[in-house]
Amino acid sequence: MRIDGPFLEGTLIRRAKRFLMDLRLPDGSTFTVHCPNSGSMEGCLLEGAPVLASLGKGSGRRYSHTAEWIRFPDGWVGINTLRTNRIAEEALRLGRIPELAGYREMRPEARIGPHSRADFLLTQDGLPDCFVEVKNTTLPTKDGAVAFPDSITERGQKHLRELMASVRRGNRAVMLFVVNRPDGAFFRPAKEKDPEYDRLLRLAARRGVEVLVRRVFIEPPEATLGEPVEILL
Repeated sequence: MRIDGPFLEGTLIRRAKRFLMDLRLPDGSTFTVHCPNSGSMEGCLLEGAPVLASLGKGSGRRYSHTAEWIRFPDGWVGINTLRTNRIAEEALRLGRIPELAGYREMRPEARIGPHSRADFLLTQDGLPDCFVEVKNTTLPTKDGAVAFPDSITERGQKHLRELMASVRRGNRAVMLFVVNRPDGAFFRPAKEKDPEYDRLLRLAARRGVEVLVRRVFIEPPEATLGEPVEILL
């Protein structure tokens, strides 16, 4: 996925509010950008780290730019969670996830339960319908993993229950964790942040929900879904 420039370059002062970031520009001035990330962003905020922000489109925006990436010593970390599904969608369309190859049709925001939707539904004659749920994953852990979630997520728990129910109905169900940072030797559920999500993910894997983890290769202005990451459940 390529994000159009030009980009505003600054260094992080602080996450001002839940959806705002204050940056220090090269001339020393302070500039506030939109930060569309509803998580805690633990492990993604480094004071003084370079940040790239894209210029928003459309009128009526209070903040003209949106934070896209922050640079850590090992490389760029994606902090705009609105991009994650687009990265996954591109990979699915281009056949970059071999486990999900063979499906010709893809529908985003497909109904999976009475009151909810999955991120994608893949269909193909002769194959079971395949529901795919995508999660942006950026939490570094002391044991060298990258983990999900970074805080309690009742919504994420609900998604796992729905994926298990879909498997019981004879469909395929896939939980795709998109690792949006260059570090982390392996993936695991973050039991220390949400014990119930940890329990449900392990249960879902035993009950037929397929767990896939792929790392994003970030080289601004492009972000591409790439190599698999080892999974420890």
